[in-house]
Amino acid sequence: MPKINGNEIRPGNVLEHNNSLWVAVKVGHVKPGKGGAFAQVEMKNLRNGSKLNERFRAADKVERVRLEQKDQQFLYENAGMLVFMDMDTYEQIELPADILAERRAFLQDGMTVVIEYHESEALSATLPQKVTCKVVETEPVVKGQTATKSFKPATLENGVKVMVPPFIGPDEDVIIDTISMEYSERA
Repeated sequence: MPKINGNEIRPGNVLEHNNSLWVAVKVGHVKPGKGGAFAQVEMKNLRNGSKLNERFRAADKVERVRLEQKDQQFLYENAGMLVFMDMDTYEQIELPADILAERRAFLQDGMTVVIEYHESEALSATLPQKVTCKVVETEPVVKGQTATKSFKPATLENGVKVMVPPFIGPDEDVIIDTISMEYSERA
């Protein structure tokens, strides 16, 4: 695995540190009045979710890990485990449902998900950036409320509550951004 200097760490980099795999969440470069500059890195453990703040000097060498990304199709959920199928080999794997955290509600049957592997261990799963959902319940539009950019609460078919523009009504399809978990556009 390639080693990089401490000042080359960027958000999103996966590092091997203290015999574990960590993803850099936030990176701040600090140049104190005394002493050398360093990178203040907030890291999240890919296996157990714990967080760590660490300082890396420019001379420090850190192992950068490349994760293999595979497109896999979601098949079904069974006893808290999500079953995915590799679309090339048709091999099936089971991952715990909490691998998607709060984005689990947007997972739909047959959806293609990107799963990141380190060697043969699945570490994370990423949904497509935009997902189409149906609005089940929302407040009726109030006249005169459309003069300014306003939003109203709506409940989606998966139970998630989002803010939508006033012109969206019940039984309409909307596109939700799975990264920000917010309304993106009308479907």
